[in-house]
Amino acid sequence: MDSNVQEHAEGQDDYSLDRVPREERKMGWLSITNITFGIATAIFYFQTGSVMALQFGAVNAIISAVYAIIVAGILGTVIAYLSAKSGMNVNLLSRSGGFGYIGASLTSLIYASNFIMYCAFEGLILVAAVHTFFPSIPEWALIIFFGLLVIPLNWFGIKQLDKLQKWSLPIFLVFLLVTIIVTFNTPSGYDSAFWTYLPEGVQVGGAALLLCIGMQHGIMGLTALLASDYARFLKPKDVKLGSVMIGFIPQIFCFGVMGGLGIWFGVRLGESNPGVYIVLLLGFGGVMFTLLTQLRINITNIYSGSLSLSNFFENIFNFTPGRRFWIVVTALSAIALMLGGIVDHLGTAMTFQGVFLLAWAAVIVADAMIVKKWLKIGPLFYEARQEYLYRWNPVGVVALVISSGLGTFAALGYIGPFLQNTAAFFAAVLAAILTVVLAALTKGKYYMKTEPTDVDIEDHIATRSGK
Repeated sequence: MDSNVQEHAEGQDDYSLDRVPREERKMGWLSITNITFGIATAIFYFQTGSVMALQFGAVNAIISAVYAIIVAGILGTVIAYLSAKSGMNVNLLSRSGGFGYIGASLTSLIYASNFIMYCAFEGLILVAAVHTFFPSIPEWALIIFFGLLVIPLNWFGIKQLDKLQKWSLPIFLVFLLVTIIVTFNTPSGYDSAFWTYLPEGVQVGGAALLLCIGMQHGIMGLTALLASDYARFLKPKDVKLGSVMIGFIPQIFCFGVMGGLGIWFGVRLGESNPGVYIVLLLGFGGVMFTLLTQLRINITNIYSGSLSLSNFFENIFNFTPGRRFWIVVTALSAIALMLGGIVDHLGTAMTFQGVFLLAWAAVIVADAMIVKKWLKIGPLFYEARQEYLYRWNPVGVVALVISSGLGTFAALGYIGPFLQNTAAFFAAVLAAILTVVLAALTKGKYYMKTEPTDVDIEDHIATRSGK
């Protein structure tokens, strides 16, 4: 059955297996940006800012936040633009964007595992906060309850997500404002201005700054790539402005506002765990604040994870039970990770995910902006249907394997301290270079077996004439 027909037969409009038709791209950039705020408002960013400030100094944490906004914002803008132009998310873009349809399925599986992992981590933050107030309830019971709760909240797809995020955002902002006011009126554990805080023996710049940047890399690739799951529904007339807004506004909020407040909270309260200091500040209100933020982020995690799993199993096994089936699988997988103690391996998992996701984003961006638009190699549009594609394209597959492999090797400290803390950025630059070189060497041979004639010219990202 055609994937579009299948989606409508299920009463869904999420197009997990093919491009969103132009007539179905009806969402404004403000609605889409609001959905992406689900991840931008996670208290995970409080924790990152607090940890960096207390360990490496406030100035180093602030500089790394500016770096994250710029790099993730640029990547997010380009990826949002490609998604909006083509009507596809990064899983589908990858098929004719350098990977082939089997090669792209492997990125989809790792991408899905990323969302499942973060869903588990964010869920455990919520479980810890609730368990603090209700210690009589076993943690395993809370894990199962909150793990299952995100299933009905995702059942009706993109439109349901838009409503949930839209109506919960004002409540979040009220909680955030109250937290800021209470913190401001709480005696500070540090006498000077918070941005001057510097632990003993730590300097501004140097190793401390690199360590902060390394921590940012663990999430930057995710926030940039995530935009594509929603930007594909953007109104065609809003593509240019909307891509910039979708690409930058969430980055400014998560790394700048949330991360910046985390720096302030951490220095002022002398505590790095927001699950501790928010509850201490607001009591039961802190539990409710945590509940709100964690549900907001986990419905986006479940949504994106379900899309990626749907792509993987359709490509490899031709198994297409529908997105709702994968919502359940994603949620149950996250519950299993929570029960299995995923937090014990969080550092290792985030290191690899940061390297892989930034490298993958770099391949997509280099393929689009240099290979397709500038060098005019291969098709100047995106295609997801298997009958037109090769199973493997060495351009993206080889570039990603080499760059993420060397990046992981560097992140483990085998190539020196500088590359250890800039491993994800190193992998991204290497991935972009390899993508261009391999595309030139193969002359675009493995992008498509045959070119379809039914792709709207408005969905092309470039033309042969350069216009």
